[in-house]
Amino acid sequence: MNREELILRELHLYPLWKRREQAVPDAVTVAAKKTTMLKIENAENKIQENEIPVSKTPESKNLTDIHSFDWPQLKSAVKNCTACALRAGCTQTVLGVGAERADWLFVGEASGIEEDAQGEPFVGQAGVLLNNMLTAIKLKRGTNVYLTNVVKCRSFENRTPAPDEISQCLPYLERQIALIRPKLIVALGQVASTTLLVREGSLASLRGEVHDYHGIPLIATYHPAHLLRAPQNKAHAWQDLRLAVATMQSRAVS
Repeated sequence: MNREELILRELHLYPLWKRREQAVPDAVTVAAKKTTMLKIENAENKIQENEIPVSKTPESKNLTDIHSFDWPQLKSAVKNCTACALRAGCTQTVLGVGAERADWLFVGEASGIEEDAQGEPFVGQAGVLLNNMLTAIKLKRGTNVYLTNVVKCRSFENRTPAPDEISQCLPYLERQIALIRPKLIVALGQVASTTLLVREGSLASLRGEVHDYHGIPLIATYHPAHLLRAPQNKAHAWQDLRLAVATMQSRAVS
């Protein structure tokens, strides 16, 4: 067994990194997917017909006092947000999931089609992988861990969020961080990393060190969806997780 396989076994991710063949969907699954696609098509038609009003700034959607929002107010604001065109193309907004006063905060990019359908971040194969990554460092989804994304809506093209879409959603994320008060933030992927650090750079240049987000240690690493496509970065991700654990332990001692 080579070194990479040993690392992956330690991460509890070998041989789970391989994609499984997609099962033949049953009638209920097919019907659910058809319903979701119909909603997306209807939403796209509404965009073309200008039936959905779109606000231009956080102020126009009554978010001037977002810094004082509690959890119910924040959840309501995100649920009813129509600040950019993404909302018209998704089934629902996805705020996040987990302990609302967690020590660990994991931030990704945006919802995908499965997250949009289920209303929860990090589901599907990427979610399974993230769950295993959490298990490897003795964490568990929902227990002292909060999962969220920078952008709360999905793009029906599954593209990277545009700068204006990120800027519209960023106040929501900033308020989430203030309410959660995490001891450590793990930014999953380049979008999350560069957004929170307010700096440009490749993920390769950002990972491997402890950054600072307003007094909170932040570690950048690869998004689980990326690791499914680029297994050569698995060992780097494991190094980042170990750095995160060591950083958390050092904070406990100090």
